Amino acid sequence: MKIKRKETIYNGFYTFRKLIVEENGEEFEREQFDSGSAAAAIVYDTSRDLYLFVQQYRYSAQMEMLEIVAGVVEKDDPEKTIRKEIKEEIGYAVDKLEHIWDFYTSPGACTEKVYLYYAEVSQKQEEGGGLEEHHEHIKVKAFTFEELQKQKQFDAKTIIAVQWLAARNNATLENPEVTS
Repeated sequence: MKIKRKETIYNGFYTFRKLIVEENGEEFEREQFDSGSAAAAIVYDTSRDLYLFVQQYRYSAQMEMLEIVAGVVEKDDPEKTIRKEIKEEIGYAVDKLEHIWDFYTSPGACTEKVYLYYAEVSQKQEEGGGLEEHHEHIKVKAFTFEELQKQKQFDAKTIIAVQWLAARNNATLENPEVTS
């Protein structure tokens, strides 16, 4: 399979492209959603023995969602981006950062690649809550590991991070019923 041509059909907050793809001599069209790459981290506050998450309204899901800290990668530097996002969203400076995994969220239609980290923090330095100019209204939520295991998860990057944490702690997550 080979991409022959790309045409930007919309360029706003996100970008949509029409692709002309060739396979076995046949050409066909596909659409591509380009939201940029993301850096994300499951954050552990070592001073309080709590995991820190963010909760915010997500218009595509039409609901408040509990998520790990994340943001769009700036200047091709996911590590610098996640350190900045942790400070903006929950108000902490990072003491330790460990790279976990990189993955594509939906490679059939979306270009987004997520760079996933585990971060340790210990001292709050700022208010957090996101940036007003980005229209972020973020609530910080804190959980013990036991409480975290019982939380309903709907966000893929958060599910992957929590599953990683459970495996690291030799634990099995409960599977609360998912409702739409």
